[in-house]
Amino acid sequence: MAQRIRIKKRKSRKPVLLLPLLLVVLAVLGYRYIPEPQHLWEKISEDRTAAVSPLKPETQSAVPVSAGRLNSSQAILVRLKDQRILMEKNSEEKIYPASLTKIMTAIVAIENLPDLQEQIKLPQSMFQELYQANATMAGFQPDEQVRAMDLLYGVMLPSGAESCIGLAERIAGSERKFALMMNQKAAELGMNHTNFENTTGLHAKNHYTTVKDLAVLLNYALQNDTFREIFTSSRHSTQSTNKHPGGITFYSTMFTALGNSRIRGGEILGGKTGYTDEAGLCLASFAQVDKEHYILITAGAKGNHNSEQYNITDALTVYNRLEKE
Repeated sequence: MAQRIRIKKRKSRKPVLLLPLLLVVLAVLGYRYIPEPQHLWEKISEDRTAAVSPLKPETQSAVPVSAGRLNSSQAILVRLKDQRILMEKNSEEKIYPASLTKIMTAIVAIENLPDLQEQIKLPQSMFQELYQANATMAGFQPDEQVRAMDLLYGVMLPSGAESCIGLAERIAGSERKFALMMNQKAAELGMNHTNFENTTGLHAKNHYTTVKDLAVLLNYALQNDTFREIFTSSRHSTQSTNKHPGGITFYSTMFTALGNSRIRGGEILGGKTGYTDEAGLCLASFAQVDKEHYILITAGAKGNHNSEQYNITDALTVYNRLEKE
């Protein structure tokens, strides 16, 4: 009887002894089906890239505008409904984007700010360098507490460099780290001929892009409601701040340069100008003609802030040729 009891005790231990082994086997099998972090990141990147529709070349020019008629040395026109390129001129040549850079600055900031009503302090340390570089400013002052949304308008309408850096330092800790985020976004969008070194567009040898890449960027950014609202605004008044109790009113540099000029059969809905000595006069614009929407990117036009605005002239020339007969 005692022997039978011992045998039963041995049999009762077998499941207990097998349990740790079974857990190990299940863990190994489960691990094989967990994707490695790098593979997971590649999948996310592929999904993001797939969401961006590539631009499609037109088989023949759909706009009767000779490239020689344009003042800009690089240009591209895209119809948004089908991403069709209707006209291009040296669209893949390297350019310096000047303040068209701020399109990327704005969209990256919008996508990484959890609260657009947040108050952001503009530190004194950044102002002296911007003054020395003669950077365009929105009008904020050192130590001013500014709402994030007002800084975004400061980036896009008056092209304020202090607004760019204030957002960059709040989001990434420094302008340099924020520029890395801009390059990451460019890579996700397939902007393969672009590299950003700063948020403002101040000239740097390795800060470059193409008008085709910028068309991809603007097409993407306009799908964001906040960006689109800012990009199409002609003016904006900020909320009261500790330095400006009455706020500041901004005016779009593009709408100011456009003045009373109009296009046939439609209107220019929004835009961003840019200029440095190296970049020439640049413009990224968004228009509606005969119920169709278009974006036009031009760069490299001769002139400066005091001359005729040949970037605006080129936009009017191109958009006026889109009206259906």
